[in-house]
Amino acid sequence: MSKKKKATKRERSGWAITAKEVLRIESNAIKNLLKSIGSEFEKTVAMILETSGRVIVTGMGKPGIIGQKISATLSSTGTPSLFLHPAEAIHGDLGRVKKNDIILALSNSGETDEVKKLLPIIKKIGAKLIGLTGSRNSTLAKYSDVVLYAGVKREACPLGLAPTASTTAMLAMGDALSIALLKAKGFKVENFAFYHPGGSLGKKLWLKVEDVMRKGTNHTMVREDMPVRRVLYAITKARAGSATIVNKRGALVGIFTDGDLRRHLEKDAAIVGKEVSKAMTKNPATILKGKMAVEALRILQDKRIDEIPVVDKNRRPIGLIDVQDLLKAGLV
Repeated sequence: MSKKKKATKRERSGWAITAKEVLRIESNAIKNLLKSIGSEFEKTVAMILETSGRVIVTGMGKPGIIGQKISATLSSTGTPSLFLHPAEAIHGDLGRVKKNDIILALSNSGETDEVKKLLPIIKKIGAKLIGLTGSRNSTLAKYSDVVLYAGVKREACPLGLAPTASTTAMLAMGDALSIALLKAKGFKVENFAFYHPGGSLGKKLWLKVEDVMRKGTNHTMVREDMPVRRVLYAITKARAGSATIVNKRGALVGIFTDGDLRRHLEKDAAIVGKEVSKAMTKNPATILKGKMAVEALRILQDKRIDEIPVVDKNRRPIGLIDVQDLLKAGLV
């Protein structure tokens, strides 16, 4: 069995040159799309905003894969959408299309057989048609109510065969359309969170400080005149790493952590018998009830601390967030 020939240094450098050329061609393809953003694009956005139906995306092969991503982006940013495979469509799935729907059809040449077969039927149904294509004179363009032109000068594939720059241009145009619609609809973070309840993204958008903070018996809260020795006992009993310190009115005045204890023990071994107000960190960073948990994480990271008290509008502590709580919640 013969061994594979090891690539030479010159061959390896050639790979990097090829990669850079591909990226240059594809970045130019996206830059050239700027010329296509005008009245046709505006008409497309207006058409989608005015419809009571869905945006049904279709395309064959690589454009079809790009179409699936565009459909997913539209759906997650407030524009109801689904992907319809053109081959399946002509075998019965066209029944999903209604008159008030809008079809977004992707084909670089505009002459893809599976897509062309759909066009007359789409017209009979009465649905509007948007052609995302690289040819303004194609069959797809002629059938379309509006054309989103995404033509490229050449593919990044040196053979001119594999869809590369053309699919990149389609994807970029789909993103431009999705974000334009997002802004036109006034789509907000809360709306985005509604469609992304799972995973780390959902947690960052949904979790509030109240959802992850330590409270009740798990939150050590003591008066400022309590001896450090008793505070340490309370912290140990609650299996916590710190104590929130309040005055006689219940307002936050400080926080006492392991770090505070170590720093003061180095200077005064008798600190354990003194009031915790002598050892606490005064006026600590806090976060207001109702804020997002991810904001608490940002404060902890910016200030390089591990705990932060959660307070109400009167600066009364209602809980505590430890960085470990955020780790367990999947925010870190």
